[in-house]
Amino acid sequence: MACKLLVRKFQSLRVILEEKITVNRERVAKLRRDNGETVIDQITADQIVKGMRGMRALVNETSTLDPYSGIKFRGLTIPECQARLPKKHNQPLPESVYWLLLTGDIPTPSQAEELRSELASRASLPQHIEDMLNSLPKSLHPMVQLSIGVNSLCEGNQFDKAFKSDCKRADYWKSALEDALNLVAKIPRIAAIIYRNAFKDGKICAPSQSCDLAENLGRMLGWDDPNFFELLRLYLTLHSDHEGGNVSAHTTHLVGSGLCDVFRSYSSGLNALAGPLHGLANQEVLKWLIELWKIVGDNPTEDDIRKYVEGTMKKGQVVPGYGHAVLRVPDPRFLIELEYKKNYIQNDPLLNIVELCYKVIPDMLKQQGKAKNPYPNVDAGSGALLHHYGLREYEFFTVLFGVSRAIGCSASQVWDRALLLPIERPISLTLESLEELVQQAKS
Repeated sequence: MACKLLVRKFQSLRVILEEKITVNRERVAKLRRDNGETVIDQITADQIVKGMRGMRALVNETSTLDPYSGIKFRGLTIPECQARLPKKHNQPLPESVYWLLLTGDIPTPSQAEELRSELASRASLPQHIEDMLNSLPKSLHPMVQLSIGVNSLCEGNQFDKAFKSDCKRADYWKSALEDALNLVAKIPRIAAIIYRNAFKDGKICAPSQSCDLAENLGRMLGWDDPNFFELLRLYLTLHSDHEGGNVSAHTTHLVGSGLCDVFRSYSSGLNALAGPLHGLANQEVLKWLIELWKIVGDNPTEDDIRKYVEGTMKKGQVVPGYGHAVLRVPDPRFLIELEYKKNYIQNDPLLNIVELCYKVIPDMLKQQGKAKNPYPNVDAGSGALLHHYGLREYEFFTVLFGVSRAIGCSASQVWDRALLLPIERPISLTLESLEELVQQAKS
């Protein structure tokens, strides 16, 4: 029997997804039937003890990461997305990025507007959730508050209702989509309430039915600057997805594989994002840049930058914002940030320092000989751009990251349910058993 879901007017996205899901389920069935025993990779002992680095072990439909062209959303590079997706002014609408990640199609302007309108209609929060967020201590880290806020949305979620009813497993994706749309629609308001409570006066405007996700977020944060809204559109695009193996995406997938709803799954992913080796990197970059700025002033030379970086490396510290686990070229997202600066910001001392660092640091890291990728990543410029527009509270930066990544993680969870992916259950090894396997392989 069909799932008993809340019926809404918004149907075109569901119809498109249903057609694509049918085709892709057949692809999965054929893959398993004809090639299920085919060996596609080898696992080394080093990979096992080094975080499964480089191990091909997950199915993720929304994006792939190429070492030389960067992240691709459904096969499109970020520059291609900027050129081809429906825009507001010069940047893609976050809603058009979401449509692309969900369907694999570039939306028409009317489809992007349909999704924008649908998400705007869902943007408000239940009053008891707003009251709960307002009751949290201001001293509680914003990422903890964001995780709590997202987790609280699970009350009355559609996926649990479907699971407890007579819904077929093949239809779970429909309720997952309902919850995914609610997550992406509501997380900007959760983030804005956290910001206004933690750093401002606690007052916040209501979400507008006529604004896109980025402008609504910016206005609720307290800005009234079209250029800042443009930056948020760019930010949401650049950070929306990054294939499925990173810590937050994998955590979301892992928890979801146990058939948790998207709210509880993504709340877990946010806790992963809060780690200093993952989502906190952007705030660490800005701290480092601010300290550099204090020492070298507004008009530093390349030698000034070089001397400061040498001091960082002599302490045994990494240079924040440089290097990447997969990329072997400058992160295209960083280059797009520089392009934004060129088009929108005439003269900003901190952003000028970011550009100067790009000229100096890669050669220094190459000479050191330790970095596989001596080039800047997206974090090298994102914090400085936010700083330019007056958003300077370091602890909030990862919250914006979390708002962005909800787009990709929720789209992936819809497809996890659509492809009927099972619970994730690898086998763990003790050091002794790993050593025994190594000896067996060598004999």
